[in-house]
Amino acid sequence: MKNQLSIIIPILNEADNIISLLNHLNTNASLENLSEIILVDGGSTDGTTEKVNAYLTSSDLNAFKSKIKLLNAPKGRAKQMNLGAKHATGNILYFLHADSFPPKNFDQLIIKQITNGNQAGCFRLQFNSNHWWLRLASWLTQFSWRACRGGDQSQFITKALFEEIGGYDESYIIYEDNILINELYARKEFVVINKKLVTSVRLYEKHGVWKLQYHFWAIYVKKWFGASAEELYSYYKKHIVK
Repeated sequence: MKNQLSIIIPILNEADNIISLLNHLNTNASLENLSEIILVDGGSTDGTTEKVNAYLTSSDLNAFKSKIKLLNAPKGRAKQMNLGAKHATGNILYFLHADSFPPKNFDQLIIKQITNGNQAGCFRLQFNSNHWWLRLASWLTQFSWRACRGGDQSQFITKALFEEIGGYDESYIIYEDNILINELYARKEFVVINKKLVTSVRLYEKHGVWKLQYHFWAIYVKKWFGASAEELYSYYKKHIVK
C-alpha cells in the first residue's frame, strides 16, 4: 500500500489565513503524496467557506485544488477533526491548525518516519515572533519531553492507530490535542521531526505573552490535578476567548 497523507484542517473564522495556508501546502508538498486536503468548518461567520469555495471554483482549477474537500461539522476541534478522519482515504492522517505552516517537503518527512516504523509524531515549532520567551519556547520543542508538546506543532498519525485509540475525545472542547498526545506518549508512539513548523502568535498579540502563557499553564496544571473537560473549557472561555 502506498503511503499517502490525508491533511485535516479544522477551521472556524479563518478567512484571513486559509488561502495562504492552502497555497503553502501546494508549494511545499508533492501532489502524489497527498490523498486529499479536508477542511472541516465549524460554523464560520466571517466568509471563510465562501472564500474557500471561490478558490475551488476559480478559473485556474488544477490537480491540487481537486484534492480539497470542504465539510461542515458542529463547532469543536475534536468533532471537526474526527469527522475529517472519518472521510479520509489516506493511511496517514495529518492534523494541522489553520495558522500553522509546515516545513518544505513535510509530506516526505512524515512518510519517512512512517516507513521507519514511527506511527505518530509532530514537527518542531517556531513562532513568527522575536520575543525572547517565544523563541525559547520554540527552541525547547526540539526535545521529546511531553511538556513541550501541543496541537500547534501539528500531529501525524497512522489512520490505523488513530482508530485504535478511538480518535479525539469529543468531550473536550479545548485540550483535545493533549489528550491524544498523552495516549501516544503512554504507548511510546511519538517522534519529533527536527524541522520547524511556523505558527502564528495572534493569540499572544491579543492577550500579551505573559498573560496568555500564565493561562495556558493554569489549564495544564488544572488538568494535572483532575479538572474535568467542562472546567477547562469554562476557564478558557473566561480568560482567553471571552
